[in-house]
Amino acid sequence: MGRFIDHTLLKPEATRAQVLALCEEALRYQVKAVCVNGAWVGLCSERLAGSTVLVAGVVGFPLGAMESAAKASETRLAVAAGAGEVDMVLALGPAKAGEWENVADDIRCVVAAAGGSSVKVILETATLEPLEIAAACLVSGDAGAAFVKTSTGFHSAGGATLEAVSLMRRAVGPALGVKASGGIRTGEAALQMLAAGASRIGTSNTAAMAKWLGGEAGKVGDLLSAQWVASGK
Repeated sequence: MGRFIDHTLLKPEATRAQVLALCEEALRYQVKAVCVNGAWVGLCSERLAGSTVLVAGVVGFPLGAMESAAKASETRLAVAAGAGEVDMVLALGPAKAGEWENVADDIRCVVAAAGGSSVKVILETATLEPLEIAAACLVSGDAGAAFVKTSTGFHSAGGATLEAVSLMRRAVGPALGVKASGGIRTGEAALQMLAAGASRIGTSNTAAMAKWLGGEAGKVGDLLSAQWVASGK
């Protein structure tokens, strides 16, 4: 059941020991990926080598307010260190201004730099209106992203909501993955996000979540057979 979880540690004060513990938990629960800051991608890649657990490195995190060239450079470093996935933050200022071609160009730069690694675009949905969320989803897909993601978990506006996840799924259909992250701390909340349309859950509370989900195996099994979860999208 861990195959839809990105086990996450993005605290700036995270230590080497904590990152290695994250990897051990990822192996224990057989999660889809660990999601870490760029400085830890290499260490995670070494520890998880030979396993099925991917390493996702964040880019432009947590603000997204940097030059596209800087995001591309950060992406190349992450991929070179072993990142199989890249979670980038949307250019929020241009998005709020309706400058969607600039938003698309920013994503394209990261997608190109990522090569064969999948790119997830963090929309920071709590800062966007519904029409802006839908537009950001469409732009992300057109620019080559594999996933759209709700939140960084660092913005004061808030994290993932069922409404945002449902809207994102309706916007992208089966073409892209939808990752719900930001404030998802319980198995019950994860189950609700999956039912709303998420195919990936970002959480730092994987152990407790896995324990709860184990007791809800029937419900989880039904959701895992849903098209967007079964396909990883």
